This record gives sequence, structure tokens and C-alpha cells, in this order.
Amino acid sequence: MKHKLTIIVPVYNEEDNILRLEQELMRFIEVATVPISVLFVNDGSSDNSLSLLRTICQRHTEFELLSFQKNEGLSAAIKAGFDHVETDLVGYIDADLQTSPEDFNLLLNHIDNHELVTGVRSIRKDKFVKNMSSRIANGIRRAFTKDGMDDTGCPLKIIKTDYAKRIPMFKGLHRFLPAMVLLQKGRVLQVPVRHFPRTAGKSKFGLWNRLLGPLLDCFVYVWMKKKYINYEIDKTD
Repeated sequence: MKHKLTIIVPVYNEEDNILRLEQELMRFIEVATVPISVLFVNDGSSDNSLSLLRTICQRHTEFELLSFQKNEGLSAAIKAGFDHVETDLVGYIDADLQTSPEDFNLLLNHIDNHELVTGVRSIRKDKFVKNMSSRIANGIRRAFTKDGMDDTGCPLKIIKTDYAKRIPMFKGLHRFLPAMVLLQKGRVLQVPVRHFPRTAGKSKFGLWNRLLGPLLDCFVYVWMKKKYINYEIDKTD
């Protein structure tokens, strides 16, 4: 069976979530509306995550693993996934399972008419400080990018792979994926998805990389937007 969608799952020190992650992904593969493969990207984990991921990949032919030598960050893990996949569609979900793989089906309903479909966490299950810092960061980013997206931090997205591979990634760019697709004249859409409390492991984001970091990244985006090259080959010749 030829896979249609590859789901990238960046993993950094999530040993307490790995086995449940396997179960949730296998459950989704059974009900997915298109054939699915999964690509784990181990981001230099220092716990037992890598060993667990290797075992899972040995158990299931639908699963594959890339592993960094050291921690490189979320954007690097997503970029490595984009470079590696060969399916028509590429998706992304966090390993903490605060979003459900089954909600990829909601995004797949719209991907034919869009180049990127992203989830938006309509009812957040995070603590007050995390919710407020995320809301402020999203407001700042919208002011800079004019992308119209309410929640680019939602870790549930599907992109047409040829668009994903043309995104010039830099650290922090995972927050700007819709804006980068818009620069390619692509169509973007946000769809409400479920959100769940974190039940195991620890968040890798604090006030700096949830609020102040994204503000600095906005200036990088503005510079890159001015320099961005976008063209189409004339196919009539």
C-alpha cells in the first residue's frame, strides 16, 4: 500500500509518553481516511526515548526513525522530517499527546482545496500563564505576518509536501508555517481540534521560548519576507 500522508513526530525526552503515543498512532492508522506512515525524529533525547522509539519501529512497518546526535530544537526536527518524506502530504504532531492523531481526519477533509490545514485549539487545557503567553504571542505574530491564523502553535498540521520542502526553515519557524505557505501563494485554513491536558512528562517551553523568543523571530520573518524568492516555471514552452 502506498502511503499518502507521513506524520512527523518530534521527540525530546518523552519516555513517559512513548508507549501511549504508539497506541494512539496505531489507533489512528486504523481509522485514517488515507494510508499513513509515521516518522519519529528523536531530537537528541537524554532519557530512554530513543530506545523505546527503536523498539516501536521494529514492531511496525509503518513507523520510521531519524535521530539527531544532540538536541537541535523543534524547528530543526520538523525541517529534517520535511527533507526526508516522500509522500504527497506531510503532517506534524507533538509527542505529548495534547492533541489527538485522530483529528488529522478533520484536517484531511480540507487538504484537497488548501496547501496547509492547521488545527486551532478551541478549548485550551493548559494553565493560565501558558494560555495567556500563547495568546499574546499569537497576537504579536498575526500583527507581523497578517496570516489570519489564531493558533499557529497548535501541534497538528497537514501540508502538501512540495510546499513544505520549499520552506526555508530557521529556529522558531515552526510558528510561521502558515505564513510561509502564504508567501508561496498557497491557501491556508484553520480547523477547530480537541486539546487535552498533559498527563506525563514536562513541557519544553517556558516564558522565554513561548513569548519573548517568538517576538524576536517575527523580526527575522519580516526580513526574510522582503528577501523571499517565489517563482513559477512557464510550462507552455
